[in-house]
Amino acid sequence: MTSTPWALPGTRTGRPPLKLGFTLLHLAVLGTFGTIGISLLIAWLAMGIGLTPLLGIGLLVLVGLLYALFAVARTEILRISGLYGIDAVPLGWPARRGPGFGGYVKTLGRALADGRMWASLGSLVLSCIIGTIMLGVLQWTVHLAIISFAPLTNVDTVAGPFSLHTPAAQAPWLMLLAIAGAGIVIGTAFLHRSVTVGIIGSLARETQLTEQVRSTTVQRQGAVRAAEVERTRIERDLHDGVQPRLVSVAMTLGLAHQQIDSNPQQAKELVAEAHASTKSAITELRQLTRGIYASVLDDRGLDAALSAVAGRSHIPVQLDVQLEGRYPRVAEAAMYFAIAEALTNAAKHSRAQRCQVTVRVREQNGQEHLWARVEDNGVGSARITPGGGLDGINNRVVAAGGTLQLDSPAGGPTTLEVSVPCVY
Repeated sequence: MTSTPWALPGTRTGRPPLKLGFTLLHLAVLGTFGTIGISLLIAWLAMGIGLTPLLGIGLLVLVGLLYALFAVARTEILRISGLYGIDAVPLGWPARRGPGFGGYVKTLGRALADGRMWASLGSLVLSCIIGTIMLGVLQWTVHLAIISFAPLTNVDTVAGPFSLHTPAAQAPWLMLLAIAGAGIVIGTAFLHRSVTVGIIGSLARETQLTEQVRSTTVQRQGAVRAAEVERTRIERDLHDGVQPRLVSVAMTLGLAHQQIDSNPQQAKELVAEAHASTKSAITELRQLTRGIYASVLDDRGLDAALSAVAGRSHIPVQLDVQLEGRYPRVAEAAMYFAIAEALTNAAKHSRAQRCQVTVRVREQNGQEHLWARVEDNGVGSARITPGGGLDGINNRVVAAGGTLQLDSPAGGPTTLEVSVPCVY
């Protein structure tokens, strides 16, 4: 089954259920009280405009009206999303972006220009009109149904356009009209669903697309920052570690070559020294490549890779991993490097005596997520700073579409929670 255009992640596919009884109840309430509410809002607007020349008092009235309109629009979105199961984000008051009175005025301007508010108010007005029509047709239908079943003693029982010459001919026509009226009443429920789902559903789609664009932008920026940090780390490790060692090996071999005829014993010692330095350089290169990607992830999975990380840690690590099977490579890699870097930071900066690592699979919004918590008993006060280890963790996690939460009060403990979606 394919989703209809309005369907969003987390909502049911296909057309939304009609819920005839609840829809007619909503229309009855809106038809009864909606006109009164709209009239009050119009009167509120007129009063604000009329009082504006009087020392600007009307402006305060109009500001209050704007807040009221936002509340009504928010209620309309919640009403439709609850009635038809649309995953629509509730309307929220715009965040204040500037200081002082000028910032507040700009906030009011953004609220006044909010298209979601006006579209939701339009949905409410149309619903009130449909509700009024439904109540009128329902009253007319009930009246026709009653008189069609009533005992007809003379031809004057029904006056007006429904007057017929004989009671026998009168009842069937009235019944047909009553049935037609009932059909119109039910049709108003379908009309209400089509109109409101079209409006609120389009708002939900727009909000969802905006959030997807924002999320994609954040992930792209995180991936770029993660790549930059990783490149800087590799350059630093090569420049400070492997490169000087290889230069030393080359110089040692050069000295050995010069002394191989005149002092063979000294040349042998230099070759042995170069051999040891070469093995150390190979070890550093292996550690460097492990920092880029751990091959054990592909071979044995996340559990085994984390066990290797815990075994190399300079502080005792209690590892609690409960996973079933394998998960997407991107998710496993992001989780592996997040935990590995967190343990490295704990060993370097926290002065911790122990560390606890918990890894689970959790369900969030209908999707599996790899979730981990790394907690140490160190001194705390950890912060995410640009270019730091925690910033690198955050960039990797964000690039994989995940989230990171850090809690590190002064005096400890430090708790890092990471959640990465399993996108297959």
